[in-house]
Amino acid sequence: MARIHIVGAGIAGLACAVRLVRHGHAVHLHEAAAHAGGRCRSYHDAKLDRLIDNGNHLLLTANHAALGYVDEIGAHQTLQGPARAAFPFMDLRSGERWTVRPNGGPLPWWLLSRERRIPHTRLGAYLAGLRLAVAGPDDTVADCLDRTDPLWERFWEPLTVAALNTAPEEASARLLWMVVRATFARGEAACRPLIARHGLAASFVDPALAAVRAGGADIGFNRRLRAIAFAGDRARRLDFGEQQVDLADGDRLVLAVPPPVAAALLPDLEAPQEMRPIVNAHIRLPDRPALPPGLAEDLPLLGLIGGAAQWLVVRGDVVSLTVSAAAGLAEESGGDLAGRLWRDAAAALDLTLPDDPPIRIVKERRATFAQTPRALRRRPPARTRWANLLLAGDWTDTGYPATIESAVLSGWTAARACGNSR
Repeated sequence: MARIHIVGAGIAGLACAVRLVRHGHAVHLHEAAAHAGGRCRSYHDAKLDRLIDNGNHLLLTANHAALGYVDEIGAHQTLQGPARAAFPFMDLRSGERWTVRPNGGPLPWWLLSRERRIPHTRLGAYLAGLRLAVAGPDDTVADCLDRTDPLWERFWEPLTVAALNTAPEEASARLLWMVVRATFARGEAACRPLIARHGLAASFVDPALAAVRAGGADIGFNRRLRAIAFAGDRARRLDFGEQQVDLADGDRLVLAVPPPVAAALLPDLEAPQEMRPIVNAHIRLPDRPALPPGLAEDLPLLGLIGGAAQWLVVRGDVVSLTVSAAAGLAEESGGDLAGRLWRDAAAALDLTLPDDPPIRIVKERRATFAQTPRALRRRPPARTRWANLLLAGDWTDTGYPATIESAVLSGWTAARACGNSR
């Protein structure tokens, strides 16, 4: 039987492997690290004595591929969220709070109500968002929208950095419009937020590994692919250092690795290379904090304006904060970051500041590629010039931002192409 070798056990590689074993393919999954999940993982932190995620990942009901993947691995019950879309925010400078609640259906009548709009914003500022729909290929979000309008700071900028992990001054306007069109433009039912109830591993990684193993796949950790040998139009040998793997004529190879790794293995590959970091802080409190107005028990999520962090999530006695597009912040020391982010958390949750709360700072320096107009033109398709080699990863040309949704779509695309390989 022909074998399919998947290099990389992040979400893209796992989605590809799950789909392939379901269709009876012989799969060999290779991962350079000692664990699966890539940038979507959970681990026990000794300092906090709690299970934490490397970062906060939010799904929306518009993420059909990601939710389909969760269903496929039998983990849908591990997600939690409200029955209706609601996004609470707080301005840390003024203490003002509000909640964005889109209405059902594609016509956004909620914008006609001053009481339902974000405070201090005008209807015209929302309608100006339609400029994104006609943006040119080189336009950034900042090129299309008014940065002096209150809606910029209270909606467009947070949405851009959350969805694209790129500052709006350089982020692709066309890619942000794709997000708006798939979510807010389709009404409340497409915008319902979901988070992992017990951590990322329980929702996206462990059930996938179980499914791949149940399908008979070989899974190897601490296997770093060092080189690929080619002959003609085919990959012929995988060099894992002490182990060499020859590829037969019918075998296929899926590279589901980050773009810098893929570029090192395929020197002529055109791919996005400039990366953007995300910084997260996990703070353990003596007890579970009381939730302020607007935070629901089924989704204790809060958007933050005017501070260092942009999002806050409460899980039991652990408060987690996220800073996307964190190029400057990622260079600060852990101690400085801990102080800044703890002050944000204390203000948001009305907490008394202790002298030294247990805080874990997690820096994902290569969280996503910089989703600029130039970088989007460098996203490669799944197929390569080698007949038996395919690419997968959220950075490939899926048409979506570099998110779990894009990773799953890329894995499915590679799996489908393996079934129709030349």
